[in-house]
Amino acid sequence: MGGPRLVDSHCHLADAAFDGDRPEAVARAAAAGVGHVVVIGDSRAATERAVALVDAEPRLSATAGVHPHVAGEWSAEAAGWLAETLRDERVVAAGETGLDYHYDHAPRDRQRQAFEAQLELAAQAGKPAVVHAREADDDVAAILGNHPGVVAILHSFSSGDGLLDAGVALGHYIGLSGMVTFKSWLRDDQIRRVPLDRLLVETDAPYLAPAPHRGRRNEPARVVDVARRVAEVRGLEFEELCEITTANAVRVFGERVLARELGS
Repeated sequence: MGGPRLVDSHCHLADAAFDGDRPEAVARAAAAGVGHVVVIGDSRAATERAVALVDAEPRLSATAGVHPHVAGEWSAEAAGWLAETLRDERVVAAGETGLDYHYDHAPRDRQRQAFEAQLELAAQAGKPAVVHAREADDDVAAILGNHPGVVAILHSFSSGDGLLDAGVALGHYIGLSGMVTFKSWLRDDQIRRVPLDRLLVETDAPYLAPAPHRGRRNEPARVVDVARRVAEVRGLEFEELCEITTANAVRVFGERVLARELGS
């Protein structure tokens, strides 16, 4: 594969939105210079689909977790399932977990319970946790502070400077998505604020397609647009940004990201 190699650190490739062209979406990503895609499991069913995709395309990795939207499903049985699933080498992180106080699809106390439990399981497994934070900055920061044994990825970051600074101080990573291209967002100061060794890029596909693709289904190839925007804001060459974010992805997710390259 020629050209820069990127890692899409957060993609819902198991989503039904890809059922019609999933192999083609993976091929387009490889052609665009995307070397690896981390496929997010945000429920038990989604995790099982994500792991099955890794079996079909071993140059993908999966995560396993319970999203705050469905935290009401968290139970002792779910904890046992997740502990076992995190032992699978195809699974590189716990999550997507976290807190969402915007939609409140699950009671907040259940969200916090599920979040803390998944952080504990991630720490026990020696794997990072993919964290969703929406309108819950203070609680997310406090809970992360109570779990120093786990490294988190604050994905598709759209929170305030307080959570950004707290996350970085705790040694966590910041995932930037297509939102960095939105005129309604454009928090260039935050893009510059993230230490380069804590920076990841992602699509969050099929959501959050970057400009000029807004309104369409997003896909892994478009992490290139995210990386170009971040490189521009940081005053870096695109190739340099690719090298930095891929090295960070390897550091947080493990050598599997290098060993299983799309298009190889």
